[in-house]
Amino acid sequence: MAPGKWRSSSRSASQGQCVEARMASGFEVRDSKLGNDSPILSLSAEDFGAFLKAVR
Repeated sequence: MAPGKWRSSSRSASQGQCVEARMASGFEVRDSKLGNDSPILSLSAEDFGAFLKAVR
């Protein structure tokens, strides 16, 4: 994952309606449907790893 760039799942809908993630000082996630208007949730590396494990 490139730092600062939002990335969505390769399994997301063609409209890109899913959760997006990026690396910042930790990890950040947002709702892609809302784009720049979405609240951004900041996660530690450990929490982001647990999130990924839960959604797989």
